[in-house]
Amino acid sequence: MKMGTALLYDEEMTKYKLLWVDPVCKIEVPERLTVSHEALIKTGLADRCVSVPVREATDADILLVHSEEYLEAVKKTPYMTLEDLQEFTLQYGDVYFHPNIYHCAKLAAGAALQLVDSVMTGKVRNGMALVRPPGHHSMRSAASGFCVFNNVAIAAQYAKQQYGVKRVLIVDWDVHHGQGVQYCFEDDPSVLYFSWHRYEHQKFWPQLRESDYNSVGKEKGSGFNINVPWNKVGMKNSDYLSVFCHILLPVAYEFSPDLVLVCAGFDSAIGDPEGEMCASPDIFAHLTHLLMNLAGGKLCAVLEGGYNLTSLPQSVCQTVQTLLGDPGPRPANLDGPCESALESLHCVRAAHRQYWSCLKHAAELPTSDVTTKRIKLAAEEEDKLKKVEEEKSAEEEVWPEPPKRVAPAVRTALVLPDDVACPDGCKRFSSSEHPVIVNKLRENFLKDADDSDALTTLSSLIALVEKMERNEICNGLALVPDVSMAMMCVVQHAATALRNRVLVVCVGDAGVSSHGTEDGTTLVVQFSNREPEEQKCKYHISVCLKKGCSDVSGFTQAVLGLLLPLGYEYDPSLVLLARMPDSGLCDSVWQQLTGLLQGIAQGHTLVLMQEGETSCVGPTASSLFGDAAPSLGKLHSPLPEDVEALERLRHRLQVDWKLLQTTAPESGGGDEH
Repeated sequence: MKMGTALLYDEEMTKYKLLWVDPVCKIEVPERLTVSHEALIKTGLADRCVSVPVREATDADILLVHSEEYLEAVKKTPYMTLEDLQEFTLQYGDVYFHPNIYHCAKLAAGAALQLVDSVMTGKVRNGMALVRPPGHHSMRSAASGFCVFNNVAIAAQYAKQQYGVKRVLIVDWDVHHGQGVQYCFEDDPSVLYFSWHRYEHQKFWPQLRESDYNSVGKEKGSGFNINVPWNKVGMKNSDYLSVFCHILLPVAYEFSPDLVLVCAGFDSAIGDPEGEMCASPDIFAHLTHLLMNLAGGKLCAVLEGGYNLTSLPQSVCQTVQTLLGDPGPRPANLDGPCESALESLHCVRAAHRQYWSCLKHAAELPTSDVTTKRIKLAAEEEDKLKKVEEEKSAEEEVWPEPPKRVAPAVRTALVLPDDVACPDGCKRFSSSEHPVIVNKLRENFLKDADDSDALTTLSSLIALVEKMERNEICNGLALVPDVSMAMMCVVQHAATALRNRVLVVCVGDAGVSSHGTEDGTTLVVQFSNREPEEQKCKYHISVCLKKGCSDVSGFTQAVLGLLLPLGYEYDPSLVLLARMPDSGLCDSVWQQLTGLLQGIAQGHTLVLMQEGETSCVGPTASSLFGDAAPSLGKLHSPLPEDVEALERLRHRLQVDWKLLQTTAPESGGGDEH
């Protein structure tokens, strides 16, 4: 990948701790930072990052978000006695002070700013700052929830002021609501703040009404504050991915940020005493990947919470390894979102439908009766289960260590005619023809033609797929004489000989083989402007867009809300992406599609394009190689008839594909259309 990944860490930030007994604060320990950093060293990830030194934030930096009175008060803490510190702490909620915490808080905020500097000046492409104390709870004039200065809010203001950044997306996947970030930007349309958080109908800290789904921002900032409340514990990978596909990504692409900041709290991972969620650490690889094609890849992750000293370092490693560009793991345990998550999803989409064209057709809010009744029933049920839960959580939660992610020796291999140059960093691929394969190809595909060039190309494709299967090559691109034939050839070989599940994504009008769709060894998703015949089966899906693939908004929303959930749930071992000559797709959208699909099948994507489309080779290879796709700019409204058609399709498919659901079953099972 062009440019590197920054890593910011300073041991000095481990040099403060709780000096008195406080059952709430005892989990915020220096070891949180040391185990995370040690895990990055042990796995060799730290060595692959660009180490950036940490600086202290200046008064001017801190005053971008905090009041002078508050800053002056915190400045006095290094000189306080133990009793004074305890007294000072009492005026704030769930936080503690220490003689060295002011210094560490300046380093934490400064690390976030150094990271922004490194990314915005192009020294690195992205990065992560391991910091302590965390920041997202601290407010203009108050410390809160272990946080002293609001590191990410300061970084957002700094990026706007220093680099003229017009639009910043802040993604807060910590398990607590970052109310400090919300208060800072709730009337600011230049910052889109997204937070999911344990809420339990306002029973969970910070117990604020404004953490609920109906707090959407104020005045000009209305619609730019998205809260997804988790009203039950135990949320899993499917719940997290559903919210990304059906809320965050569609809105983020419509917003089109110039910079993405992540409040990277890992108390939303399994085993955390605060979160009590069940999402495995490897889900953070996927969440990170899905954000990496926004803002031209400019992404800064800043550590927030995370209190289980096993799942925290695992999650940090998954995040950093993805930032470095390594292929993601196979997604685990995607069994569809739970009813409580679907209810939250429904409410958030409904609350924001007036602000975002991608949500215009979201189902309206459920009636207050239904919601109140559910809350009441849920509360009664929770009280019953509380005792059982408490007994259960006393037992130590156990989960498997995330599988080792091995990056193949070759990232991108290209099968090209001799007269087409191979882009830098990629490997030209050809193979000696295997007699058995050649005979099979002649038998099945080239009966009528004595075309040695076609035979050579198809043989190379088969060899390339086999090397991808053995993880010797990550992904590939081939220019072929006949895309439909090449597609059929690869699908038959992968599904039959290699027993692989193949996701075929076909962009443009073409006859697509239905081989393997009867038994589910192949899932075909085709985008075109042709009205499909009656849907053939669960595994053959035609997406009809009025302007075909030339309408950027309609196509992008179909990819995010339909293709990605299907791909993740199907969980193939190979993605075959075919671009027909008549696709009408512009390069930047094609690069976005190519980039996003690499989160599936451990990055094993094979792209097929027609010979002659040589101008697409460079941009496609760049995306396969891991470079961020160009930004699409702010998206206009998709065609209403396309949105309606997509909703009808999603509504019909969600019976078989759980990740397509956006409402709980009782409320109609699908959005309006």
